[in-house]
Amino acid sequence: MSDAVAAVPRGARSVRGFDRAGFVAPRYDGAGLGAVLPAVADALGVPVTAAGRSGAAARAALGLPTAQRACVVLVDGLGHLNLTERAGHAPFLRSLLAQGQVLTSGFPSTTAASMGLFGTGTGPGRTAMVGYTARNPATGRLGNLVSWDGLDDPHDWQREPTIFEQVTAAGIPVTSVGPAKFRGSGLTEAALRGGGYRGAQSLADRVDASIYELMGPALVYLYWGDVDKAGHHHGWGSWQWGEELGALDRELARLERALPPGTLLAVTADHGMVDVDRSTRWDVAKTPALSDGVELVAGEPRALHVHTSLGTRDAADAVAARWRDVLGAAAVVATRDEAIDAGWFGPVSEHVRPVLGDVVVAMTGRATVVDSRTQTSASMDLVGVHGSFTPHEMHVPLLTVHRR
Repeated sequence: MSDAVAAVPRGARSVRGFDRAGFVAPRYDGAGLGAVLPAVADALGVPVTAAGRSGAAARAALGLPTAQRACVVLVDGLGHLNLTERAGHAPFLRSLLAQGQVLTSGFPSTTAASMGLFGTGTGPGRTAMVGYTARNPATGRLGNLVSWDGLDDPHDWQREPTIFEQVTAAGIPVTSVGPAKFRGSGLTEAALRGGGYRGAQSLADRVDASIYELMGPALVYLYWGDVDKAGHHHGWGSWQWGEELGALDRELARLERALPPGTLLAVTADHGMVDVDRSTRWDVAKTPALSDGVELVAGEPRALHVHTSLGTRDAADAVAARWRDVLGAAAVVATRDEAIDAGWFGPVSEHVRPVLGDVVVAMTGRATVVDSRTQTSASMDLVGVHGSFTPHEMHVPLLTVHRR
């Protein structure tokens, strides 16, 4: 990296209201989501580095055994508390919970940011994967970090080396298994570039493809997104979410039974989820005190990047004060400098600073802030949401099986 990187942060709890909200701080250099792939690579005998930390240190933090091959499954939206509270639908995963671990997602606890953290072992402050949407400094407009609409070349946007690139360079085959439409997508190229890609639509087909790829020494990555989808549309407490969890559990149990000797299976998630409380929702477009002095709102309803019209420190202080007055205990509000100093995004590279909001807002409880000027009605009506620092959103499981 040629960019200067901010000094070691003081800690997320230095922001006013963080502890009172019951928030969970990310562990970018400890037992967090970013340690999973570096630890697995080291378990396969491949020395890797991520954000200055070795794969060996990551493996020691997670306690993973050595293996000849590994399959890492990432279940979108399967928070640790979501799983434990509905574990009756998942007998296989439930059987692994007692020996499993609880990791932290990064901030924001959302797919794009988490995939950057997972794929590189490096926090959003270096990957520039800072939310569902982000302000593109080149255009001043919103870009979508999931669909990659309105963004630059993913290799320019996300400049950190990926773990898959390092494992592939060491001669270990890497295969990602997921929807065919994700092959070569902006998000895939940004966070998960390196190795091959096998398109498979159904979960059963993805499990079959993973089993095939595990016949020799390999690192296989399997992604599944329907649990998250059910949560967004119906809520994680719904029967639909329970059915998706049950279907996932059955296929993962089949995958485990088919593992060849010497295989490490690791199941984790990118974030958890809370269900919204419509009585604590604000619309920036309809709330003058929130829109005053604001040029653009990026991020998502639980974690917002607020870009001021003037872009000055005084403007950020003024907007932050107004947002605190309006939202009260429903949010923890920090200026960009405060959020960086508190380590919310990990160390921050200079080219990422303009992507972060002048003001950063993390919602408490089940509250949300939307902006009907830029968001669709469908996105504002989602039942299950995520992005903030609550335990339901931040805590993700790491469940492992070692087939000797």
